[in-house]
Amino acid sequence: MTDGRIVVVTDSTASLPADVVEASDVVVIPLQVVIGANSYSEGVDDGASPAMVAAALKEFTPVSTSRPSHTVMLEVYESLAAEGATEIISIHLSGEMSGTFDSAYVASGQAPVPVYAVDSRQVGPATGYAVRAALQALADGATAAEAAEAARERAEASSSLFYVDTLEYLRRGGRVGGLAALLGGALAVKPLLRIEDGKIDSFEKVRTAGKALGRLEDLAVEAAADEPVEVTVAHLASPARADQLATRLTARLDLVAPVRTTELGAVLGAHVGPGMVAVCVAPALAVDVEQRSLEAARESEGEEPDGPGDAEESAPA
Repeated sequence: MTDGRIVVVTDSTASLPADVVEASDVVVIPLQVVIGANSYSEGVDDGASPAMVAAALKEFTPVSTSRPSHTVMLEVYESLAAEGATEIISIHLSGEMSGTFDSAYVASGQAPVPVYAVDSRQVGPATGYAVRAALQALADGATAAEAAEAARERAEASSSLFYVDTLEYLRRGGRVGGLAALLGGALAVKPLLRIEDGKIDSFEKVRTAGKALGRLEDLAVEAAADEPVEVTVAHLASPARADQLATRLTARLDLVAPVRTTELGAVLGAHVGPGMVAVCVAPALAVDVEQRSLEAARESEGEEPDGPGDAEESAPA
């Protein structure tokens, strides 16, 4: 690690693609998943997988999750400082949903170098998009404080919308009230939810899974507001639904990159259950819009677009 480097830290719920992590040296701290009597780290070798969690939930095996302690966070910060980091930006899922940010905040006050703890007030891919905003800001020469603010701004401008087959799994984890879960089951409705001010908000109900996917599509288009965007469609044990939604969104949105389809990680999956489909819409980074314009101009002039080895180097965005 180079002396004077600003390092970005996040947690395993951010759903960052492996190539982004490898190319940018982001440090990913795993959360824990407890299945039955066994505890697993998310996102590491032999750790908890989405398939393990989905199978356990279907079999009514107890599944729970836990945050990294502030001691674990502090150990990571100390290790990075020992390797030459002079500042750290630590970006995590909503503090309303998990104690992970609290652990980061407490540890930041004890770290040997300045740590900017960022509560994304988002979950899953939206937190990942905030991380990528910070990385690009640093690549553009921003200070650690400016990059942390870029992460906050992109997270706030992103929309996280999702559909669940049942509210029962969210009820078990304390993410929705028992009355809401009871009413949802009694009426056999399909709840549509969103992240609002860092919390899960149940804002609409439809009768069928097909109608739910249709509404997710329309809501994602509304969230994009005819602006260039990046989009991730996530699911748990529901790849066909996710692919269907991704195909529809590709035809309707101004995308700077192909819609990314991914299975939700084990920690978040434990709280939403099999059948969940989510869509995250994030405003495109300026560098991606500029790159797309350059490629379009070259294509119109009959030139081939840049390949991976020809593009100007920058942090993944």
